[in-house]
Amino acid sequence: MSGVNARIHPTAIIDPSAELGAGVEIGAYAWIGPKVTIGADSRILHHGSVASHTTLGERNVVHPHAVIGGDPQDKKYVGEECWLHVGDRNVFRENVTVNRGTTLGGGVTRIGDDCLLLAGVHVAHDCILGSSIIIANGVQLGGHVIVQDKVGFGGLSAVHHFVTIGRLAFIGGMTRVTADAPPFLITEGHPSRVRSVNKVGLMRAGLAEETISWLKEAQRLLYHHRIVRREAFDLLEKRGPVPEEGLELRAFLRASEEGRQGRARQP
Repeated sequence: MSGVNARIHPTAIIDPSAELGAGVEIGAYAWIGPKVTIGADSRILHHGSVASHTTLGERNVVHPHAVIGGDPQDKKYVGEECWLHVGDRNVFRENVTVNRGTTLGGGVTRIGDDCLLLAGVHVAHDCILGSSIIIANGVQLGGHVIVQDKVGFGGLSAVHHFVTIGRLAFIGGMTRVTADAPPFLITEGHPSRVRSVNKVGLMRAGLAEETISWLKEAQRLLYHHRIVRREAFDLLEKRGPVPEEGLELRAFLRASEEGRQGRARQP
């Protein structure tokens, strides 16, 4: 069903069960599959695909040859009904692929609001992406990955399944991420390791200078001086109040330590 003022190119193929919001634009040779809902003022450009069982919020843009809502690339998948839910104002550039969820992962892949996925990005089944995430060209996210809000990725990095990337982290280009990447810090290399505080990202997010300074000292103690994490945080607490971001960092690291191979969500 088409919404008010929807603009549909005559060569586009749209399943009868699809629902299009007001002002939606569907370009030439685009494919809109079964059980798809596309929110108001979204644009599916020429040769873009929204495969099936997908809900897109408002003002999303799908560029040519992107495939959103494709079948999960999981050998255990046998055609059961699983979904992709996408929020508002996301941009999927050329050749991006985003797979639906699987029964094992709860049946849903999720993407929040205001994310930018550049050319060739792959988001595998059961991933959960927050909001305001920027993913550069060629980045590959394995199944069941969680990416928290305002994370940035350099090009061609790859993330192991079940990894969690903490809030306001940055993953350097061509980085192989096999364990959880802590919030507020830059992780890069092959194998990956924490290099420094994500100062640019933290400043853009409006964190106070004293909070950034606290995180710098935490990063220095934890990753340069190789102090036991509990002792490092005890030392930091003795020096003054711990900001909320410090508590978040400590909780994240503790959860990762309890997980398998540094992945808090690894079953």
